Amino acid sequence: MMNSAPAPLHHPLAVLPDGRGRSTLRYRAGPAPGRTLVMGILNVTPDSFSDGGCFEQAEEAVRHALRMVEEGADVIDIGGESTRPGSAPVSAEEEMRRVLPVIERLVAVLPVPLSIDTRKASVACAALEAGAGVVNDVSALLDDPEMADVVASFGAAVVLMHKKGSPKDMQQNPRYIDVVAEVRDFLTERAEAAQAAGIAPEAIIIDPGIGFGKRPEHNLELLRDLRRLKSPGYPLLLGTSRKTTIGTVLNLPVDGRLEGTAATVALGIAGGADMVRVHDVRAMSRVARMSDAVVRPGFFTP
Repeated sequence: MMNSAPAPLHHPLAVLPDGRGRSTLRYRAGPAPGRTLVMGILNVTPDSFSDGGCFEQAEEAVRHALRMVEEGADVIDIGGESTRPGSAPVSAEEEMRRVLPVIERLVAVLPVPLSIDTRKASVACAALEAGAGVVNDVSALLDDPEMADVVASFGAAVVLMHKKGSPKDMQQNPRYIDVVAEVRDFLTERAEAAQAAGIAPEAIIIDPGIGFGKRPEHNLELLRDLRRLKSPGYPLLLGTSRKTTIGTVLNLPVDGRLEGTAATVALGIAGGADMVRVHDVRAMSRVARMSDAVVRPGFFTP
């Protein structure tokens, strides 16, 4: 059972101090209308599905992060290991070699939280020590038994994502009876486990894992029913940016999926997403603000 109930659904997700002179993500108490937060993707990898190799060099990665914040990013999510379908794992040492120089440079110049996209506790620990405030774990704390303790000890926020299988095999004929119920129940159980390990309920964010062990029809069903995914009460991060389902529906390559991404971001926000994880920050920040003006009463006042 959960140690305590999560905040009510109307409490927006917010960037707040983390107690170490930096910032992280938390529920914000009070009736303020809030807005959808935008997480900018910074892959410092050679093989990510969309932008692999574009930002391997620390200087270019830093420039891109600064550019995303100027374009409206509320959080920068830094990853040193690709988790695209079919990808192979890299060592913790290699992952740290890729991400730590970027985090160390960004923490001194960025006014927004840094998130570390990793499944490894040692990488998360080093990134949090360097100044990150969020751990984005695609395994929902399952791949490394020490991850929950690391997150709890730093008081960091954590994103718990659903996936079926490993990145290497997760797209090999995934099956569900009721994909929304199964993903919701998994994320609820992982949130309870996180709290049992000492992670504060207001620091937990859930992610249905669009494209991670799911066929296009599964992804579309999840997007249609985000409200049911949110029923346990945790804020929801949605990551659809340039995903294969968009390419399948529209018959477009990765670099042609901007409009499809915009549609899923807008509909996701209408369905209750609290944060969107995107590559094209300028465009998707505008989509998010327009969507918020429609679906969040009190967000826009003329």
